[in-house]
Amino acid sequence: MHFEKGEIPVDYIKYISRKNAFIIVAFLLLCFSAAISLSVGSVSYMLKDIFKTLLGVHVSKTLDAVIFNIRLPQVIAAIVAGAGLAVAGAVMQSVLGNPLASPFTLGIAQAAAFGAAFSVMVLGAGFMRSSTADAVAIVRPGLTTMVAFIASMVATGAVVLIAQVRRGSPDVMILAGVAIGSLCSAGTMFLQYFADDTQLASIVFWTFGDLARAGWKELGIMAAITFSCICFFVANAWNYNAIDSGEETAISLGVNVRLVRFMGMSLASLATAVIIAFVGVIGFVGLIGPHMARRLIGDDNRYLLLGSCIIGGILLLAADTAARTMLAPRVLPVAVLTSFVGAPVFLYLLVKGYRR
Repeated sequence: MHFEKGEIPVDYIKYISRKNAFIIVAFLLLCFSAAISLSVGSVSYMLKDIFKTLLGVHVSKTLDAVIFNIRLPQVIAAIVAGAGLAVAGAVMQSVLGNPLASPFTLGIAQAAAFGAAFSVMVLGAGFMRSSTADAVAIVRPGLTTMVAFIASMVATGAVVLIAQVRRGSPDVMILAGVAIGSLCSAGTMFLQYFADDTQLASIVFWTFGDLARAGWKELGIMAAITFSCICFFVANAWNYNAIDSGEETAISLGVNVRLVRFMGMSLASLATAVIIAFVGVIGFVGLIGPHMARRLIGDDNRYLLLGSCIIGGILLLAADTAARTMLAPRVLPVAVLTSFVGAPVFLYLLVKGYRR
């Protein structure tokens, strides 16, 4: 087929149109899911009243308090955390060439959780308390985030080092992640051993993962860092596509593979560390989200990264909504649902992936 100079092939235009249409539809579904999540709970409200309240129309003082003080921060936290964890998983899978890579399976989530727990219990970044609102009040979120980031970077360094070893297989990297996760879990248990009853109950509750724990201040920090990381990832989508084609191919195209891999893993760890420092450990979203997006939108990172963000937000938002309504008025930790769903999917990917 002959094309004039500067002419864009029709098939490519259709290809781009389908990707853009998927992103738009997924975003609209995310908005609809957020509206549903705002309307349901121990007390349900009509969607029209929700929209009126969000637009500034006064419906009732109770509804204003429920929306702006309880449900809206939780919904935004679910979207930000889901998007951050999913895009971090997508980047890790790309730069490591490992379909099973994610912040949870590589032990980075456990490392960040240990760092956050260490800062709270040892460095005085927060104080423990038992209440119906939350179990840990972080009064120095900057210190907590920094320590969680340092711990996650140690785990990241180990994974990157193994990835650099010639002929490093996915089996070796996943086993290394299991070892790193076990080591960090042992460190957390060590801290728990020396804690009193209140501290022990508090840190166990913290590790469950609770989106309601993040207030507006924490949401601002989470959103700013997560959005900045997403912008960096999207700007480097072509580099990730080149690495997906093979390390030798990427080098021949002028891509600094080691730098791209290091920066990708570092910022993915930063996003993971910030999220976990404020909402606790939420597993498998970083693994499931990218794979669902890849099945629906393909491997092109120009669209896969944005698709992973939106699908990750939808997944965590749906899990949080279910956790709040299944046993209402009791609220299940959202990490329980994500683990129940994520573990079978992980086993499926493990078996099917290696049979290809």
